[in-house]
Amino acid sequence: MGKLHHRKPNRLKGYDYSQQGYYFVTICTHNRIEYFGGIKNDSMVINKYGLIVRQQWKWLENHFKYVHLDEFIIMPNHMHGIVEINPYVGTNRDLSLLRQQKHNDEKSTIKIKSLSELIGAFKTTSSKQIHLEGLLEFKWQRSFYEHIVRNEKSLEKIRWYIKNNPLLWKRDRNRDHE
Repeated sequence: MGKLHHRKPNRLKGYDYSQQGYYFVTICTHNRIEYFGGIKNDSMVINKYGLIVRQQWKWLENHFKYVHLDEFIIMPNHMHGIVEINPYVGTNRDLSLLRQQKHNDEKSTIKIKSLSELIGAFKTTSSKQIHLEGLLEFKWQRSFYEHIVRNEKSLEKIRWYIKNNPLLWKRDRNRDHE
């Protein structure tokens, strides 16, 4: 009988990933295959599959009212993005989705999805759309990388990194080096 492969957990143990905050995520394609376009003159040029990824990334914000998408970029074989989970909506800072929904219907409440659930929804819907476009072999890498953004200085550094990612492509660890 062979050894079972135990995956190293990526998430911070005991942390509630549905709580308000900023999260930096990196999502890679399976085997880091370059499906989404290429780098030309230090800029990312996305193809139709990259456009689907961008569309489905924006879908998260439209579909889940407590999600705000900050800076993001689609790269040839991965994407980086900052996701803000904020259950507070409306003009009044204390008006939360939970209270708003509870007021409308005493029996129902809106469950704030965790970061993993949100990324899972993104990966599922983007894969489905890419498959419908004829790229049946497309797959995302299992899981994703995340970093909890803890302060404004860190947020600004991550935004800079995302904006400048095409310039850094030549030395990117996600790149299939020739």
